[in-house]
Amino acid sequence: MKRIISAFLTLLMILCIAGCSGKEPGPTADTQPQQNVDTLPDSSTEDTVPQTPDVPEITVTDMIGREVTVTPGSYQRVVCIGAGALRMYTYIADAKLLCGVEDIDNRTLSERPKMFDGTARPYVLAYGSLFETLPSCGVGGPNAQTAEAEKILSCDPDIVISEYEDADKENALQEQLGIPVITLRSGKDGVFDENFKGTMRLLGTIFCEEEKAETLISFIEAEKAEIERRTAGISEESKPAVYIRGLGNWGTTNHLMTSPDFISFRVANVKNAVADVEGKGILPIETEKFVSAGESVDIMIIDAAAVKNIKPLYAEDPLMFDTCRAWQNGEVYLEMSYNAYYTNYEIVLINTWFIAKTVYPDLFGDIDMTRKTNEVTQAFYGKDLADEIFGMPMSFGGYQKIDTASFFN
Repeated sequence: MKRIISAFLTLLMILCIAGCSGKEPGPTADTQPQQNVDTLPDSSTEDTVPQTPDVPEITVTDMIGREVTVTPGSYQRVVCIGAGALRMYTYIADAKLLCGVEDIDNRTLSERPKMFDGTARPYVLAYGSLFETLPSCGVGGPNAQTAEAEKILSCDPDIVISEYEDADKENALQEQLGIPVITLRSGKDGVFDENFKGTMRLLGTIFCEEEKAETLISFIEAEKAEIERRTAGISEESKPAVYIRGLGNWGTTNHLMTSPDFISFRVANVKNAVADVEGKGILPIETEKFVSAGESVDIMIIDAAAVKNIKPLYAEDPLMFDTCRAWQNGEVYLEMSYNAYYTNYEIVLINTWFIAKTVYPDLFGDIDMTRKTNEVTQAFYGKDLADEIFGMPMSFGGYQKIDTASFFN
């Protein structure tokens, strides 16, 4: 009698399980037909693959104030458009999610903007071999001021990361593409700007990389704080006057392109030789101003972007720097170019260390620029890139003191 009851209960359990699953019980090991290993069903069937839970949509505010609905962590095909978008994306999100790239960043193409080919762009050094395998999502470059919707659509993205900071155009592009378009912004102070931090956090939210974003932000803040700490006690009277020349601005630069409010000078507590010039950002000064300021310039720093333009000017007029005290005293230094298809933010940070070390050598004697460069690129990319950066033609071998008697000859 006990055997009959036990058998009955077992049968009842089987019927209940089958009813809950909505399926008939499958064949037992004794009754299931034998299959050749080559004809076994794919293991990724509906029954064996765990279903990804639905990720809730959220509304984010992008960096130009647009509200966009996104599904964090769901995006598998990404396109970045506009100056700086791809660079900032690679700081936080997975480059392997890219499904298209602008022509300017694909080094295998013969027909593309090439004005930055000799200049270090660390994001291209880090991921250029991947970029070369991707289709075009547009030409890109400083002369491309409109998104190319048809090329973007041909890449079949599920989200677009953009640096075209025009809300109306971004809304129109989003409507045309039918997918989220997220606009980034770095702000006038670049890597040290609150907008840059906001962009990192925005990318972290969208691609579920919040921890990575906060880690990078903390690294930048710590670097800035350490430079400020080392230079905090310097009196105004003991500060040398420093002139930064050759800053890139839309590809146009020479010895007259400078900045009266240069962010790296502010962070490193450096006295700017042209602080009295009206205006902000990168701008040209008059030749007369350059000559008059030169008489009190103790240190001159040249951005590597300017060398190709200054060299022919110097060949025409070898006396053009003779009124500059720093030139006469051999106190001229080369920093790495930081504007190449918009800002190389990691280079700005490294340059700030170099400027601080150059102006205040006693306070930064422990800083080796190769090690510092690798430390920063590790924080931004997880890779040592100093050798690649310094090896680019327009880097001239890296950070250095210039021999004024031979450098431009």
